[in-house]
Amino acid sequence: MNTRKYSIIGWILIFAITIGFFLLNKPSAEKLAAQKAAIAAQDSIRRAETEKAAAEAMKAQERYMQELNDTTSALYGTATGSEAIYTLRNNLLSVDISSKGAAIVSATLFKYKDRDGNPMLLFDEDDRNFAFLIDGKNENIVTSDRYFSVVGQNDSTLTLRLNTNGAGYLDFTYTLPSESYIVSLDVKAVGMQNFFPSQMSTMGVRWNQRMRHQEKGYMFEQRFTYLSYRESGKDPNHINENKSRAADFESVDWLAYKNQFFSTVLIGATPFTTAHLTSSVLMENNNSSAKFTETDTIPTFYMKNLGATMNTSFDPSGTNPSKFQFYIGPNHFRTLKACSKQSLDGSNLQLDKLVYMGLPIVRLINRYVIVYLFDFLASFGWNMGIVLLVLTLIVKLLVLPFTRKQYMSSAKMRALKPHIDEISAKYPNPEDAMQKQQETMQMYSKYGVSPMGGCLPALIQMPIWMALFFFVPNAIELRQQHFLWANDLSAYDDVISWSGNIPLLGNHLSLFCLLFCVTNILNTVFTMKMQPSTGQDKSQQNMMKWMMYLMPVVFLFTLNGYSSGLNYYYCISAVMSILIMVIMKRMTNEKKLLDELETNYKKNQANPPKKTSGMMARLEAMQKEQERIQREQQERAQRGKR
Repeated sequence: MNTRKYSIIGWILIFAITIGFFLLNKPSAEKLAAQKAAIAAQDSIRRAETEKAAAEAMKAQERYMQELNDTTSALYGTATGSEAIYTLRNNLLSVDISSKGAAIVSATLFKYKDRDGNPMLLFDEDDRNFAFLIDGKNENIVTSDRYFSVVGQNDSTLTLRLNTNGAGYLDFTYTLPSESYIVSLDVKAVGMQNFFPSQMSTMGVRWNQRMRHQEKGYMFEQRFTYLSYRESGKDPNHINENKSRAADFESVDWLAYKNQFFSTVLIGATPFTTAHLTSSVLMENNNSSAKFTETDTIPTFYMKNLGATMNTSFDPSGTNPSKFQFYIGPNHFRTLKACSKQSLDGSNLQLDKLVYMGLPIVRLINRYVIVYLFDFLASFGWNMGIVLLVLTLIVKLLVLPFTRKQYMSSAKMRALKPHIDEISAKYPNPEDAMQKQQETMQMYSKYGVSPMGGCLPALIQMPIWMALFFFVPNAIELRQQHFLWANDLSAYDDVISWSGNIPLLGNHLSLFCLLFCVTNILNTVFTMKMQPSTGQDKSQQNMMKWMMYLMPVVFLFTLNGYSSGLNYYYCISAVMSILIMVIMKRMTNEKKLLDELETNYKKNQANPPKKTSGMMARLEAMQKEQERIQREQQERAQRGKR
């Protein structure tokens, strides 16, 4: 049986193992029963926790009622009242602030729309709970349980006051400047020295929020929805977005509750301490937190439950108010970068890193090349599909010298095919593969050709290819932008869809993804025809071809749920690659190239290199070592036969 048959059998076995893996991992009846029992046990635990929480709530209610009737309490009269909503707004942002708790309870962005075409509501009173926890000598203040009164309001500022029964008051002052996504908050105690302990210097912060499902495509948005933070003295990071997690930190400069395209960030004038952060993932098909209303065109679903409890500085004398900032706005790189410079302590907050642009090298390319190119092209007011087209063309032109070098390396090896065929004829047997490879490498060296010459240009182009992979799905400029049949370049284009889910594919087929896979196959066919012979065994070459043809199929399953803008970029990039290869082929005279190589060969014969260096030297050393090992194995086999 020849090696080609072995390779075919190998691929059949791979597919058989893959199918068998899925079948074997399908839960058996026993496993399903065990899973049901585990779910029942979890339900029992949840019921017990619910009952415990209800009992604690009952006790809290009892304490609350006792406090209501306690006329000697410094907080008497602040636990009851009628809730009023006050609004601060500018051309970009509107925030509603409740008199109960003096907290922001909803936020709306005017320059962005939801899927119904209304101004983007980031959260409302059902999604968010925010409170300060302040310990007193005899009783504590939980601001979310207290009613505040308005003592000052104008177009940009609102002051809410928590009055006490003869023990001073607590002022919350919100400020929203014009043309800004930053809301400032000052918390100041006045005349409350006797209410608080003399050594008091901190207060608690509690922030819980359910993150809304805002975009098309649940799982893709889930990936970019998470709790981000910056530890003091470190770069921003985030809690694992795929699993429910909790984390503790000693000092945090800011917290961000981040969706794919929008964020709410809490920034302190001083770092938050002893921070306990939690992130709980909500599954699409089991979203018990879904909210339905009669007026909803699209029901409200949630991606994650995020929470934080921590401490922050507090001066009970009121000399130094506690200062905070809320950034409530888009994950737009330039906007976040500008806001990073408006910190209360003058430091760079690095909020722009909420827009994920890849690992350090890739991020540098995005930050200093792709962002500027994209913004420059977008400034012409073109359709975003045209912007991506021109951006791809410019990127292709930038890497053209490397592409040219890669092509010429391949063309030189292709021109030497007659010499490679002679070596293959000289060593027809599989056991002579080592000698054949070694002589092939020596031939390349004599002609001044490096088989690795095309690798370095390809590696140089890889970070640029990866830069666009991270940039396009996170570019808010593509959100809800129409192009051809895609009504949103930031989400998949489900022109072809069906009911139910196909494993690994879902309930749709992205047309741009399909076109990318087709053009990738065509590009592979064209590239493989132009690939030079390297003296490899034909079975190895066939295996390589099968892998190249299989890759587009992998892309189909991998990228089907990604943004149509990304698949569109890959599609036109593949088309441009084919056109560039065709043009280079027509511009290259392979006969003339072979003559140049023969000239190099004669020069090398007249002036042979004293010592091989670099990659070729390492390859030769590896081949000699493999040849030595092979000889020793053959000698041991012959001695065994004797």
